[in-house]
This record gives sequence, structure tokens and C-alpha cells, in this order.
Amino acid sequence: MSTRGVNFLDKWMARHLPTAMIDDPMAIGVLTEQAMKAATEAGISSDEIAEEVGGVFDVISEAMQHRYGGSPN
Repeated sequence: MSTRGVNFLDKWMARHLPTAMIDDPMAIGVLTEQAMKAATEAGISSDEIAEEVGGVFDVISEAMQHRYGGSPN
């Protein structure tokens, strides 16, 4: 992932992820679609973001699971 892609996704998640824990795949899917739409509008391609992370869905899902800190399993 490019630095620009990482910075965009980090900032987007900080502003847009709900404060409540979400384990609903449909809700995470909607958040993923919103993030990718915002990236496109900002001139950042999905390839630029997904290059290193594999999938934005997985990144958002993990962020929601570890929203209050701690290390991933």
C-alpha cells in the first residue's frame, strides 16, 4: 500500500468507523464500500489501497475488533 493509500485509509477509519463494536459482515461491507468510494473521489485507486493489505474489508473488520486497543490475536 502506498503511503498515500495508508494515510487515506487510516484517516477515513478514524473519522467514519462507529464507536460501537460491529461484528456484522453486512455493516462492515457497507463501511468498506463507503471507504472505497471516498478513496476514488479523492483520486486514490482501490489497487493503491489494496496493494499491501489484501482487502479493505479485512482491515476494517480487524479495526472494529480492536477498536479500544490491544494487540490482535
